[in-house]
Amino acid sequence: MSEGRVARFQRERSEGNELVFKYAGTNMKRFWTLDGQAYHEGALDAKTKELLGLVASLVLRCDDCVTYHTIQAHEAGVSTKEYEETLNIGLLVGGSITIPHLRRAFAVWEELQGS
Repeated sequence: MSEGRVARFQRERSEGNELVFKYAGTNMKRFWTLDGQAYHEGALDAKTKELLGLVASLVLRCDDCVTYHTIQAHEAGVSTKEYEETLNIGLLVGGSITIPHLRRAFAVWEELQGS
């Protein structure tokens, strides 16, 4: 059986991060830490923050980011309806140019759901 989208993404992300950290200086490492800390529980719960990250990623048309936040949202317990409504906001803000990214996002979601 071939490697799925999610497994391939996670493997490539891990390998890429290792490469970056091989060369990363203090400022790059600080950014990575800041990014990770932003999604921890606070005034907003982690689930809400992942959905916000998902909308921003869709509007910016970053497939890697959309995939990452889709995985994180799934792990945070986001329902399919919540996921769809979140992507709908991204579509409204980002316009029709986000449609190809929506296709890939739903393919990842479906894989995570085991469909």
